[in-house]
Amino acid sequence: MSGRTYSFNLQDCLEYAYQHNDSLKNAQLDIESAKYKVKETVGIGLPQVSGSASLQDYLKVPTTLLPGEFFDQPGTFIPVKFGVKYQSSAGLTLNQLLFNGSYLVGLKASKTFKELSERNFNRTKAATTVAVTKAYYQVLVSNEQIKLLDANIAQLSQQLKETTEMNKQGFVEKIDLDRLTVLYSNLVTTKENTVRALVLANYVLRFQIGMPATENLVVTDKIQDIKLENDLALSADTSAYRNRPEFGLIETQGKLNELNLQRLKSEYLPSLSAFGSSSYAYQSDNFKDLFDTKFPSTVIGLQLNVPIFSGFQRSNQVKQAQIEVRKSANILNSVKNGLILQQDVARITYQNSIQSLENQRSNMKLASEVLRVSKIKYQEGVGSSIEVTQAQTALEQAENNYIQSLYDALVSKVDLDNAYGRIK
Repeated sequence: MSGRTYSFNLQDCLEYAYQHNDSLKNAQLDIESAKYKVKETVGIGLPQVSGSASLQDYLKVPTTLLPGEFFDQPGTFIPVKFGVKYQSSAGLTLNQLLFNGSYLVGLKASKTFKELSERNFNRTKAATTVAVTKAYYQVLVSNEQIKLLDANIAQLSQQLKETTEMNKQGFVEKIDLDRLTVLYSNLVTTKENTVRALVLANYVLRFQIGMPATENLVVTDKIQDIKLENDLALSADTSAYRNRPEFGLIETQGKLNELNLQRLKSEYLPSLSAFGSSSYAYQSDNFKDLFDTKFPSTVIGLQLNVPIFSGFQRSNQVKQAQIEVRKSANILNSVKNGLILQQDVARITYQNSIQSLENQRSNMKLASEVLRVSKIKYQEGVGSSIEVTQAQTALEQAENNYIQSLYDALVSKVDLDNAYGRIK
């Protein structure tokens, strides 16, 4: 069953994707999860209160052997039962962390982890923007190709009618008519294939923006609205890599590795905590009298833990973390160089695609003019039908090359903006 129909320009598609794309929604949820991770870590330094309660029924009260000397029976042991049948207790325990180096570093790490999730969201958003824009351009290009095919089919249909009449009157051979019929049939088939390709491109666009398959989408932009500047003097920006979310993501991951190193080093420091507990104990041989008398107990104190020797485990963990920090620096440098290289490739590819597009546009106009002249020559009897069919085929090929160059130019423009960090 068909659903609603949306008429979107490119910006509408992007805004829709930012709200409905599943990858973006998960990246946003990661940010929410990171916020709670920060709160979880903060909670470690807050007072920790726990309660406990117990009820015991000694089906058989424990027996202990005491020396007979206590009972004027030297040389013997007298069995004596200690305790009562029913015992119960209830109490509260409070622990407060006063100092722990790992906890302080953990606070910094949790906030950096939140930053990492935000940077991952920015990277996912930029990738979504690139994917949606390319999918949108594919729909526009397919629409443009159908327009060109419709124009060709219309003029070839008229030519086919005229040639059919001329064949009936004996002015044109049947082979000339057959050539045109084959061209017309191929052109119609090409359009049908392009229409199906357009439907598929529309499916892809809806998938990229997170639109349900039951909804309908109509693009409203025109291919002429997209500006493709012929900026052959475009130069490299050696600092543009810092605008890329990928670089920030790796940079933040490096910060986490450095904080992990600090955490491991902080484990050499002592930790101090305060504690206190208060409880009541109840004892009786009769259950109904169990809670008549209570025996209170309260204690407070400090606990100091001083690490002395751990079999070199901490030392080796620190060395491993130091290696990870060095690796992070190498990875960050590699990413930096890779992003600069990507920028150079995108710039050159864009410049080449613009020149190719201009060349293919000129070729298409030239092929159209050759076809026009070939028709006139043929109608005046100074040209052959083969020249006309060849010119028609050349025009179709020129239009196909133009459409491909147009799509390549649009895609390279998106890649260029992404490489320069303009897509946020």
